[in-house]
Amino acid sequence: METMEGKVWKFRDSIDTDVIIAGRYLRTFSLDDLASHVMEAEDPEFAEKVQKGDIIVAGWNFGCGSSREQAPVALKHAGVSAIIAKSFARIFYRNAINVGLPVIIADVEAQEGDVLRINLEKGLIENIKTGKSFQIQPFKDFMLEILKDGGLVKHYLKEKKAGSIE
Repeated sequence: METMEGKVWKFRDSIDTDVIIAGRYLRTFSLDDLASHVMEAEDPEFAEKVQKGDIIVAGWNFGCGSSREQAPVALKHAGVSAIIAKSFARIFYRNAINVGLPVIIADVEAQEGDVLRINLEKGLIENIKTGKSFQIQPFKDFMLEILKDGGLVKHYLKEKKAGSIE
């Protein structure tokens, strides 16, 4: 997870979890089904167009609304590698980290279709198209470990197996 690179998808302020994955789709346990409906209230073709490694850039208050944990799960399973927003709802932020989806609080200049390169350890976001760089707060080692392990549960199980946790 040292460096991520992906195409930008732009979204507005206050994208709530019902916009990310509508409540009517929460009856399934299939990650493929969830991912096939992600962001359809904003862009009905998003789930078909998003590719593995793509990055969402949004405004203020991303992930507001209910605390449904399926929202970051659906985004991650659809292929989103990171979300950059000016701010996040606290529960969404925590749920995203818990499932291994990097969420970055930053105000970056990027247009839809631009390509960003993100280095969480160095705290650097680069817009490959424009050449502009943005400094962010580097992620702490424990956060990087959780993300590298694929989320909090996988991290816990790895640590428990290694004997680090009693």
